[in-house]
Amino acid sequence: MTKAPSHIETTKVFVRGLTVWAEIGVYEQERGATQPLMVDIELAVDAAGWRHLDDTINYEVLVRHAQAIAGSGHIGLVESYAQRLIEACLAEPRALSARVRVEKPRALAPDAVAAGVELFAVRR
Repeated sequence: MTKAPSHIETTKVFVRGLTVWAEIGVYEQERGATQPLMVDIELAVDAAGWRHLDDTINYEVLVRHAQAIAGSGHIGLVESYAQRLIEACLAEPRALSARVRVEKPRALAPDAVAAGVELFAVRR
């Protein structure tokens, strides 16, 4: 009995544990100061043959999106940051879906390691 060759349906491109510094938060003491966010980004891309960087999504582009949004001025909610980031990721032509997880390590310190949000979106 011969085995059928495997067929890759999708590929996930990801960046995990990215630290970005953002002026973020709803409390007065959070205004005018930056704090770290831990960001995970995962994109599903078409599993077509990859021979060149243009055939997939460059990790560095995802990092630049995360950094640019973090540096764009005060952001009230982690949810707002995550939504802007997931929209930027889905604007990448090869992205089929995206998952973004953003953790705010100092939010509940010392009682918790982090608090945050995770979003999942599919290209329409």
